[in-house]
Amino acid sequence: MKDESSGKQIEEGTRQQAANQLSASLRLCASAVSHCPIRVYTQQQQGERWLEQHRGQRPIFACVLGFTATGLLPGISAAGKTPADRQYTAIADAEFLYHGPRAHPTCPLPPLTVGASPALISRAIIAEQQIPLYLFNAGLPSVPAVPAIDLGGAPADCLSQGQALTLPTIEHLLQQGLLWGAKLAVKSSSYLILGECVVGGTTTALAVLTGLGIAAAGKVNSSHPACNHDQKWSLVKTGLQRSGLWGSELKDAEPYATPHTLHPTPLQLVAAIGDPMQVVVAGMAITASRTGGVLLAGGTQMLAVYALLRAIAEFYHLAWQSERIVIGTTRWVADDPTGDTVGLAHLVGDVPLIATQLSFATSRHEQLRAYEQGFVKEGVGAGGCAIAASLYQHWTQAKLLAAIEAVAEQYQQMSHNSNATTKSQSELSHQRPAQD
Repeated sequence: MKDESSGKQIEEGTRQQAANQLSASLRLCASAVSHCPIRVYTQQQQGERWLEQHRGQRPIFACVLGFTATGLLPGISAAGKTPADRQYTAIADAEFLYHGPRAHPTCPLPPLTVGASPALISRAIIAEQQIPLYLFNAGLPSVPAVPAIDLGGAPADCLSQGQALTLPTIEHLLQQGLLWGAKLAVKSSSYLILGECVVGGTTTALAVLTGLGIAAAGKVNSSHPACNHDQKWSLVKTGLQRSGLWGSELKDAEPYATPHTLHPTPLQLVAAIGDPMQVVVAGMAITASRTGGVLLAGGTQMLAVYALLRAIAEFYHLAWQSERIVIGTTRWVADDPTGDTVGLAHLVGDVPLIATQLSFATSRHEQLRAYEQGFVKEGVGAGGCAIAASLYQHWTQAKLLAAIEAVAEQYQQMSHNSNATTKSQSELSHQRPAQD
């Protein structure tokens, strides 16, 4: 009888423990919805320490704009319906970041197949929280219609050519990055958010990671709901072969096998198969980390930047402070089931991967709810800005969603008015009598 009674007590205790755990989980879920927490995915202690150090601080947001012809390939990216749209995505995002929604922008946001530009997220936060914005042109096909610091770079050719940029261009951009990282750090009393806008940039990120010896194939993300890994890897293999910097056995390698490298320098690597943003942000992070915190705002692309800056610092014996740098993204990237961002972060190594738990599941806007189906996910520093919003002014999920939806509604209204005006003008022109 005693054994039976004891067994019942143990069973009851186990049930109670399970109930307590379920209750705690439900409370955590409710807290997540109301407070929009920031989750640390890797390097837990270092990440938590960084967050605590920068709580309540207003950052500076620097967004580095670049271009690679890789982004024009059919199907490579969803950041614009057509190649013609994608050619101007970064220029349009820059204008939207700077001005917000306007009835007649010089370069309108490109139409997307599904979803809305992540520039809506970043703009909503930096505008309301008055976070200083600096735009940098690292290499664009045309000059943005808003103030942007021209770094004297150039657009990159498709990485599959194996000669994306010239080595002198990359060397110049590194120096510019080092210079501006130090300048921005002086202007900031807290930390820098370093964001990017490069269509096709997750593919150049895969190329750089692979060239650095990191087995990133099959682990990266994209703006598609299901990552186009095979297309990306095919381009990377072609670029590596044509660059002449890698061994010829790559042609017959197993799928997603990391190639044997002939040890190019980090800058030779970027010149061969990278894009102009990567080396600029790497340089900025190196010098900025000497005096303050750095939040690399992005997923796959910023993991590649971190691996690159570490290689540059080691090769050129540059001082930097690794413990002052984190990578911040969205949960749509960190939890992407068609990639492996967390696994990739573990491979890259000693940098915390953190992500905002922002959700659009309850949004009134279908374009925003599309993020929950895996479309878009990240870009233009969106994840980093959302993290900053929670750190600086303690914005909750509700506050973030309201601010972003307000910008989305303003953008829809402006677009509607603009289209209506264009239609009216067109109809009026058709009604006018012919001139004698």
